[in-house]
Amino acid sequence: MNQPTLLHRSQSLWLGFTGIIDALRAPAALAARLYLAQVFFLAGLTKIRDWETTVLLFTHEYAVPLLSPEVAAVMGTGGELVLPVLLLLGLAGRFAAMGLSVVNFVAVISLSEIAPAALQQHITWGVLLAALVLYGLGKWTLDCGWIRPRLERRLARAAR
Repeated sequence: MNQPTLLHRSQSLWLGFTGIIDALRAPAALAARLYLAQVFFLAGLTKIRDWETTVLLFTHEYAVPLLSPEVAAVMGTGGELVLPVLLLLGLAGRFAAMGLSVVNFVAVISLSEIAPAALQQHITWGVLLAALVLYGLGKWTLDCGWIRPRLERRLARAAR
């Protein structure tokens, strides 16, 4: 009778472990999306609650290159309110993650002084957004879970 070798047992354990890790991809991506959506959406809500102060901040505190303070305020606030919803739902998610990366980057470069703790937060957000852009948003999205299957069925029917 053949007994499994140490190599076969090790390989079996490793495959089981990586299977568990693979199964955690979708919930991990969803957790990142939830966290990032909350951070950016709440920042957008703060800006629209007191629009005059927001425009003043973009006029005197945030030096957004190439844009007038009013345009920068509208674009930044709009991005912080629309893109997190798309990211959370997984609807054009990579586009939303790239857009939020731009918002995040512009926020960092537009501040004349940024506290080290705030910079670290922006770096964390940037890394999470980059991971979502590079590796995707996982299977738990409207794109993958709802739209793509319907589109594929329609295309298959049309091809017949």
